[in-house]
Amino acid sequence: MKKNILRILLSLSVASVALAESPVEKAVSTHPATKEAIETPKENKEQPKPGKADDKLSVTNGSVTVNGDLIDYEATSGTLSLKDEAGKPRANFFFTAYRKLGKKGEKVNDAIQIAARPVTFVFNGGPGAASLWLHIGAVGPKSIKLTELGIPVGPPHSLIENTSCWLDATDLVLIDPVNTGYSRAADGVNAAEFFGVERDVNSVGEFIRVYLTRYNRWTSPKFLAGESYGTTRAAALSEHLLNQGIDLNGIIFISSVLDFATISHSGNNDLPYITFLPSMTATAIYHKKLDEELQKDRAKTLAEVQAFALGDYTAALAKGASLKSDERAAIIKQLSKYTSLSSDLIDKANLRIHPSFFEKQLLGGRTIIGRFDGRLTGDDPDPLSPSPAFDPSLSYYRAAYTSLMTDYTRRTLKFESDLPYEALSGRVQPWSMGEKGRGYLDVSGALSSAMRENPKMKVLFASGYEDLATPYFATEYTVNHIELPERIRKNITRTMYDGGHMMYHVKPSMEKLHGDVAEFIKAAVPK
Repeated sequence: MKKNILRILLSLSVASVALAESPVEKAVSTHPATKEAIETPKENKEQPKPGKADDKLSVTNGSVTVNGDLIDYEATSGTLSLKDEAGKPRANFFFTAYRKLGKKGEKVNDAIQIAARPVTFVFNGGPGAASLWLHIGAVGPKSIKLTELGIPVGPPHSLIENTSCWLDATDLVLIDPVNTGYSRAADGVNAAEFFGVERDVNSVGEFIRVYLTRYNRWTSPKFLAGESYGTTRAAALSEHLLNQGIDLNGIIFISSVLDFATISHSGNNDLPYITFLPSMTATAIYHKKLDEELQKDRAKTLAEVQAFALGDYTAALAKGASLKSDERAAIIKQLSKYTSLSSDLIDKANLRIHPSFFEKQLLGGRTIIGRFDGRLTGDDPDPLSPSPAFDPSLSYYRAAYTSLMTDYTRRTLKFESDLPYEALSGRVQPWSMGEKGRGYLDVSGALSSAMRENPKMKVLFASGYEDLATPYFATEYTVNHIELPERIRKNITRTMYDGGHMMYHVKPSMEKLHGDVAEFIKAAVPK
């Protein structure tokens, strides 16, 4: 059960639970709990001990080579105390900020020039995930050492210089919300006050406001970068921050989910079966399971599958019991062709292929594939169970990331704490998603409002082909259904990468993501 809990956490386990006090009324949504939500961890009564309200900061210097250029930087790591207007401490947010320094001999570190540099606030999702996944996975000056396939080397594990560090394009602030990383509620404050859609947006938004004030970055070009549920947070923050007088230059959405109806398999919601299908095809192509004709041109094949998914497949699912037998047979044949699953299995599944079923069946039952990254495989101890016993694309990484982040924080960043670094925590549950019975969580309305009210803000959506948690076609569907005039819709950029949810585990994809982000930031900053 614990393994299933960990597997669900980072995969947006609350996908179909209700939204609490939506950031915008248009974005409100809820839905009765599904099996995924039922398996979400209950509230942990043994909450982490609260911390003292005093800021505890460590400042160090380092350097990293990006695109052949040596970048010197200053790193500030520690806790920043958030207080109410009466001065009462509410939470200690752990963060790490990297600021690019000028080359030796150059006087480029005065306040005006610092403020001219873009600054990007970075976080992961969960809910319950700390920022270490992006921090030492993709954006920071150090990254986890991986094999060619993208699996951690070791144990023991090690960090290497990240030549795809984002510091060439932007300063960075990595944020851990309450009960993730070393962030904790202040003494006497109930941590549950931070666990929920709007509660989370309010606290992270307040951290951003305080950081901008303390470090004189109000006039800097400002960006957000979120992964997974972090994209949900970022979309909601876009409107929240604007209402606080903070306008963004851009947002980077990595492996995104803004409309949970696109990924939540429950009740009569057939949409996820449509949006997941192209990622299943891409994964089957990676494992060389399709016919030769489909294997040789992925782009052509996926375009064909996407057309089928939105056309004949959508129509067939909509017909339900009225679907004629010959129509049903034709759909089964196509689904088998695009997934390599047998017609008999698809027929028994009533044309609806759940991701966990696909992960279990693609390679034959004893070998499972990952949910976050369908390229990765593992040995299933229970071939007769309906779903995989674990997710190799999470299990292979969790201990490596946690141990390296704990060591890096103490040894390199010189921040010391005996608290456990909560990399992927159940201690944010239950997560308040609001009143039940009002539909699925959908924050795309918040993003739409922010883009209309701040029409110069640009957004980038980055997706991995083999992501079976937040599939790329679900993102495509959401983007296509955001109501925007064409002149503002032009501010949206879509990019695709080999790999899964953490596509940066694939070195060429990590390099491409870095290049795409650098170009995006440059285009979003006024000349």
